[in-house]
Amino acid sequence: MRNLLTRTLSGIVFLALFLTALLWHPAAYGVLFMIAVFIMMTEYLNITVGPKEETARILTVITALLTFMLFFFHAGFGLEGKWLLVLPVMTALIFTSILFTREGDAYRSTPFILTSLLYIALPFSLTNLIVFGPEGDFDGRILLAVMIIIWSSDVGAYLFGMAFGQKHGHKLFPSISPKKSWEGYFGGLAMSLAAGWCTGYFHLIDFPWYHCLILALLVNISSTIGDLAESQLKRNFGVKDAGRIMPGHGGLLDRFDGALLAFPVSVLYITAFGL
Repeated sequence: MRNLLTRTLSGIVFLALFLTALLWHPAAYGVLFMIAVFIMMTEYLNITVGPKEETARILTVITALLTFMLFFFHAGFGLEGKWLLVLPVMTALIFTSILFTREGDAYRSTPFILTSLLYIALPFSLTNLIVFGPEGDFDGRILLAVMIIIWSSDVGAYLFGMAFGQKHGHKLFPSISPKKSWEGYFGGLAMSLAAGWCTGYFHLIDFPWYHCLILALLVNISSTIGDLAESQLKRNFGVKDAGRIMPGHGGLLDRFDGALLAFPVSVLYITAFGL
């Protein structure tokens, strides 16, 4: 019960921050999401690379923040797409720093250093494509709706899993995450569909009801896969939590693990259908 209370209180603070940023001002959204990218990149590199290769780590985090900034100014303020060519240059600098490192096993860390940009920086950067309209007008409601669906899926999975999946439940992927159950998954699915329907019914987003439900379904599936992927990552490296910044949840990477796949899927669906 104490853990549930801790999770709830930290979740409320977390929700209030993102709710304010997405409904207030593009600068608030940009700053908050860049802070989130910085923290998650640090957590991920701490798990996969550790304290070695400091120069490559610093350059990678800078590249991640630069990626978000370029998408932010491109989508919101008309920055020309040619500026994205800065990113390959930064990647080359990362490779160069690894080349000149004195660590004997430096190249073993290279895949994790580079994939961190695809795993964390790119999904968050893509959210700029749905918070800014064609004319650069800011509207964070669509992204907020996606995040509400993700959170609803998490809450439903947690509550239904605790209620029905603990003792006699059917394990979802016991080799990756022993505590996750099919009962929890379907509870999360029901909650995410309900949240998706509510976002349309109460006009948080102006999508037809069937698009709201399809989006909720896609978000539920992709966020579950993202959650399992991060669980597998932590299990491979013998880590329980990615960090300690969120009491009751762990690190920010633990909180956003599902969003790292759900964000790109949502952006793809929304842009593909011109919603």
